[in-house]
Amino acid sequence: MMRCLREDLWLLELGWSAPLGSNAYLIDDGIDTETGDQSGGDVTLIDTGYRYNRRSLEGELEAAGYVPDDIDRVLLTHYDLDHTWGLDSVSFDCPVYLGERDVALVEGTWDPPITHHKGLFHRAARQLFSLPADIDLHGVSDEQQIGRFTAYHTPGHNPGHTVYIHDAGVAFLGDLLWETDGELTTPFWGDSYDMRQLRESVRDLAYRCPPFGVACIGHGTPITDRGYERLQTLAEEV
Repeated sequence: MMRCLREDLWLLELGWSAPLGSNAYLIDDGIDTETGDQSGGDVTLIDTGYRYNRRSLEGELEAAGYVPDDIDRVLLTHYDLDHTWGLDSVSFDCPVYLGERDVALVEGTWDPPITHHKGLFHRAARQLFSLPADIDLHGVSDEQQIGRFTAYHTPGHNPGHTVYIHDAGVAFLGDLLWETDGELTTPFWGDSYDMRQLRESVRDLAYRCPPFGVACIGHGTPITDRGYERLQTLAEEV
């Protein structure tokens, strides 16, 4: 069920019951977090869930007070069905952003290793569940600025996995990290390409990114305070 995390930020609960639940997020740059006043600004959707969800993407947007035409951009943290397949269920007339390496994976200009379990899955998935052909897809590079977001290439879970940090103190972490018992954790090995690289990405992000309060993860409960401190703590442990 949709949940307002603060005046300008919403959790959209998509997917199914755990462990098949998946989080998407909506942030509105036109809302003053102190007063709630609206002044007009970009509305960004981060990730889209599955095509078929227990609660529909369009329904979750409506619960937050928005319709698809209100969305100014879609940021995808990575190409996995529980984060991208929702683009098949709702049509957005706006740019869609995805890490460069995952764009290459989807478009077939880079082939993941066929001997790797997730590489083999992605080779099949891009044939059966590719991104819609008519979307305005843009590859994202490391430290690219997109509106008020800075993108950080964080490979390991996926080759093109990307974290987006909003300058209002919100980190959209995708599947770089999950949440367990109120703390940030790394995904399990069976859902990732390279756990060593993923742990390096955690340490690298903790070193490079600015402080943030809210940690919006792809799976689990968003952490709404001391997100950066929790990232720093995990980076010292992995």
